[in-house]
Amino acid sequence: MRILGIDPGYAIVGYGVLDYEKARFGVVDYGAITTDAHTLFETRLVSVYDDMIALIERTKPDVMAIETLFYTTNQKTVIYVAEARGVILLAATQKGIPVYEYSPMQVKQSVAGYGKAVKKQVQEMTRRLLRLESVPKPDDTADALAMAICHAHSSRSQLFGKTGSVNVYNLRGAQLGGKK
Repeated sequence: MRILGIDPGYAIVGYGVLDYEKARFGVVDYGAITTDAHTLFETRLVSVYDDMIALIERTKPDVMAIETLFYTTNQKTVIYVAEARGVILLAATQKGIPVYEYSPMQVKQSVAGYGKAVKKQVQEMTRRLLRLESVPKPDDTADALAMAICHAHSSRSQLFGKTGSVNVYNLRGAQLGGKK
């Protein structure tokens, strides 16, 4: 299974593409889609969408794993991230890629074994699990790889009958399943 992990944003979209076969990871690609801060927001969304389509076409993932949106303190930022996340989901849906959503706590639990792990712990475990020489930069890239690892672990759990909360969307964007 080829998994495209996404850490959504509008300035930086982290991505990580992993192959997961027989409980082993193969790193295919990782990096970040970036947009210029001095560009109209609408133009930034077009750039994120176009780059996401190109990434999907180049790497040919079977599934996309993306972080659920969570609200911190800045309402303006969360709205912009939600809009960028929307164009990312649109790109996946148009390319027929099923999308799975995971909360930050689910990712931390899956990668570091503790749902309240700090970012540094998750990044180091991501590095170790993927046998990388160093933690990928920017942080958004490491987060996207952790998202892909989370999906690999969650999909394996689903195969063996364990349960976890995950949202899955079909080609029309209708939610297929809640508790899987």
